[in-house]
Amino acid sequence: MAASSQDRTERATPKRLRDARKRGEVPRSRELGAAAVVGAASLAMVSAGARVGAGAAAQMRELLSFDASALADPQSLPVRLGRAFMAAMSLCAPVFGACVLAALAAPALLGGFNFSAQALRLDFSRLNPVSGLGRMFSSHGLMELLKGLIKLAWIGGVGSLYLWQHRAALVALSAEPADSGIADGTALVFGAGAWLALSLAAVAAIDAPYQLWSYAKRLRMSRQEVRDEMKQSEGRPEVKAKVRRLQFEMTKRRMMEKIPTADVVVTNPTHYAVALKYSSEEMRAPRVVAKGAGEIAAVIRELAREHRIPLISAPPLARALYREVNLEQEIPAGLYAAVARVLTYVYQLRGWRGGTPPPVLAPIGEVPGGEPDPE
Repeated sequence: MAASSQDRTERATPKRLRDARKRGEVPRSRELGAAAVVGAASLAMVSAGARVGAGAAAQMRELLSFDASALADPQSLPVRLGRAFMAAMSLCAPVFGACVLAALAAPALLGGFNFSAQALRLDFSRLNPVSGLGRMFSSHGLMELLKGLIKLAWIGGVGSLYLWQHRAALVALSAEPADSGIADGTALVFGAGAWLALSLAAVAAIDAPYQLWSYAKRLRMSRQEVRDEMKQSEGRPEVKAKVRRLQFEMTKRRMMEKIPTADVVVTNPTHYAVALKYSSEEMRAPRVVAKGAGEIAAVIRELAREHRIPLISAPPLARALYREVNLEQEIPAGLYAAVARVLTYVYQLRGWRGGTPPPVLAPIGEVPGGEPDPE
């Protein structure tokens, strides 16, 4: 069963957010886009207004100036119109470019750039008039209608107030010469665009946070959905157990292959076994190449006997090495002294040839982390 809105109390997980983006569901604010486009157009017109006005006046004079030869040649009219169209596009290019950039950049402020192939798929359910009427008269549709009416009243009120305040200048435009009339009319258009952009920005400042809140609310999940997603992401317990078992077998096999290279195996003597290797040219400190407890410790001891690697019984040191040091990791500084005594004893054994008393292992002493296991 689908969870009700009352049950959806958890924030959307990263996976749910990624899935929503794949479907083309990202937070968007049309008001923010409209404000950005109108504002960019106003700024572009302010910066390029003089050039646009002068160019428009020149084009009007050229288009309205004819000579007898042009009137006698019907094919010259399309050429003149084509040149005028290209000139008009060139004049308006800064404004058009600013609008396009603003239209592309505004959505990125909320949901970022997103392309979804799923959103382009044909969905015949969207063409169902019954579903369309249901969406139109739903609470969301009524809310959008109310928002539209409020936005229309607000922007229309701002525009009407601007026109009312400049009504005398609008009426005076008809009595002005062409050049000054175009300049004054352009200034009025710029002013209207600026006020329109400010009114849209005020609407966007309210709508953008609302869209983010609405998007987060729409993607909320119930606790059961979060648990189900975690199970799907992590996989079934039996699969995870098999993976862990395979990883353990691979680690064990690699560990056993390195035992013949060890210098010494420190034992508990029956519970733990830790194989150590040290090379002054390659290592800063002795390194653990194999370790184990129980049956694995027995296998390590057996392989050590097969390869004639010394077995040293030092229970506190064996427990500390097993607990504190991972595989292929150098021993910590707190165990340097104890391990040094063991390695010194091993090197003395290698050099002993008989005829003299055999070397004796120096007392290990107290070892950090070498406390016995609790009963």
